[in-house]
Amino acid sequence: MQELGGKVAVVTGAASGIGRGMAERFAAEGMRVVLADVEADALATAEKELAADGADVLAVQTDVADRDAVFALSDAARDRFGAVHVLCNNAGVSGGGGALWETTEHDWDWVLGVNLMGVVHGIQAFVPAMVAHGEPGHIVNTSSVLGLSSGGGSIYSVTKHAVTRLSEGLLHDLRAAGSPLGVSALCPGMIATHIVSAERNRPANLRNDAEPSEDAQRLWAAMQERFLTDGMPPAEVAAMVVDAIHADRFYVLTHPDMIKPLVEARMAAILGDTDPPAAQLIQMMGGRPQGGSS
Repeated sequence: MQELGGKVAVVTGAASGIGRGMAERFAAEGMRVVLADVEADALATAEKELAADGADVLAVQTDVADRDAVFALSDAARDRFGAVHVLCNNAGVSGGGGALWETTEHDWDWVLGVNLMGVVHGIQAFVPAMVAHGEPGHIVNTSSVLGLSSGGGSIYSVTKHAVTRLSEGLLHDLRAAGSPLGVSALCPGMIATHIVSAERNRPANLRNDAEPSEDAQRLWAAMQERFLTDGMPPAEVAAMVVDAIHADRFYVLTHPDMIKPLVEARMAAILGDTDPPAAQLIQMMGGRPQGGSS
């Protein structure tokens, strides 16, 4: 997909982080942009600031775990702008880390609902019309380096592996249908976002009864600070995404020098019939507290 000017992009998780970066870049490319996010105040701020810069934007508060809400988002995008050309299923949360047997049903419902089913809902709500209108377009699904590598159990990693495989399947399905739509799996490493503190957006009905320990909370705060201090700026990720859309490139690795050795180690274990490698990435980022993943 070469020409973005005048086209329509929909970005979930658009109020901050990678989603905000992509929305800003799409607007700079001359696209009309639909912003979706569960955080009402941050979403309103993003809409106001992009509009002040001259962007043609629409903000729709959306919980991507709610299928009906995502279909309502699709209706709103069509009513305002017509055909959608770029869909970024980007909304995601951390959570549900520690030993897998210690995670709760609420942890699974929340993280799976947003990270995996949110992508499924986006595909089902938008892609049929994107296929039907027949114009060039692109779907970007946000996975993670943890969706390509091995390591300790976490619900987050499980969902991101699923998003990678879902994206691969979507690409083949579109090709089998003769559609011109492209697909990218965005696999970020450490980015300067607030993903580590995503607990702020957990619905009340999916919160656990027990609060994380003080040690866990301190470790989470330290990890969040490190992400914001040392992480790649979201604008750089957005530039990579636009480049991938232009080039019709599937895998988008923000930190290839770090990510590829992790992938190679996992593949070597599979091909060599050995145990999967340890979570080098998590160790590099300072460890993982019980009750969350990043």
